[in-house]
Amino acid sequence: MGNNIQAIVEKIIKLENELSEEIQKKEAEFYYKIHEKKVFFQEDIQKKHRLLAKTVFRYFSDADLLNILTVPFIWSCIIPALFLDAVVTLYQFVCFRIYAIPKVKRDQYIIFDRQSLRYLNRIEKINCTYCSYFTGLIAYVQEIAARTEQYWCPIKHAGRIAAIHSRYKNFLEFGDGDGYRKNIEDIRRDFDDIR
Repeated sequence: MGNNIQAIVEKIIKLENELSEEIQKKEAEFYYKIHEKKVFFQEDIQKKHRLLAKTVFRYFSDADLLNILTVPFIWSCIIPALFLDAVVTLYQFVCFRIYAIPKVKRDQYIIFDRQSLRYLNRIEKINCTYCSYFTGLIAYVQEIAARTEQYWCPIKHAGRIAAIHSRYKNFLEFGDGDGYRKNIEDIRRDFDDIR
């Protein structure tokens, strides 16, 4: 059973790599280059994008009233998000050094590159910044939690879980008490796959 699970995990990793390569092919299709984490479009594409941008006035006049009314609720989440970001970053800075767990690189999860899209107006760019921050933060926190879980409790769940994090493949089988006692210290230190 364990070998079959490992084979499936390896297939998933291979598929994720293939997906990443396909996404990178879009760079040529949409005429942009990435250099030192900055995105550069060809000049003629930039001009075309500027023509596609909605004015802020038109953006608001086209918006659904309910979308506008929910903005305060959406943006109120930024305060706990900033607090979570600070606490988790501090936690990782202190605890991961003590446990000898590789640190999660925040800039691999929280990425701000949509500001280079000239077809977005100021409001859309602000919204994109918010979404990039929030979804990146959640992924960053999940990876920190996954590495922490691998150190403290690397046991798979008995029931089906909605999302499997990056470290779950290393976890011990639920109910395997002998394996747990025999392998816990090795699993706690098994971060060799992190680049």
